[in-house]
Amino acid sequence: MTHVTKERLLEAGLAMLLENGYNHLGIQALLEATGTPKGSFYHHFRSKEDFALQVIDRYMEEVHHGLDLSLGNASLPPLERVRRFFELSQEKYRQEGYLGCLLGGVGQELSGISETFRRKIETCFAGIAVRVADCLEEARQQGDLPPDSDPRQMADLLVDCWEGAALRSRLRRDPGPLGAMLDFYFSAATK
Repeated sequence: MTHVTKERLLEAGLAMLLENGYNHLGIQALLEATGTPKGSFYHHFRSKEDFALQVIDRYMEEVHHGLDLSLGNASLPPLERVRRFFELSQEKYRQEGYLGCLLGGVGQELSGISETFRRKIETCFAGIAVRVADCLEEARQQGDLPPDSDPRQMADLLVDCWEGAALRSRLRRDPGPLGAMLDFYFSAATK
């Protein structure tokens, strides 16, 4: 039973953190939205910070699931698999009203004031880039990228560009920046 309560809090918290940010995430509003007593919250989480860090972990489970689905799809060439991951992310953003990436939003809000969140979010981005780099290396080995390409550097750049496009998409509530960035990146990468 307590596992169900924790899951409900994390799911609701993910949506609320994405929409409102950390500073405007009210624990009381979360408790009311989930019908959870205050004591149950503190049974599962030491603090608001601990809760938000666990929400990020939950978000990363979803991200890694998307990476598994996309990058692990051996029926597609490596570059298509990488692009597919970002297209799936774009579709998720659309379903959420173009609120962007939770990591980007919380990172922009807290990285300048919280070393804990800065390190956590940078570690998450680095983990995504490593997985993308592995697939880009496969593309390089197959001749789909220039032989002197640096897949890790390319993956870092892709994640950086995506996060910028996700912010612009959130500001505009429009997918245009996401699609334009992907088109530009993949066109430039293969030259």
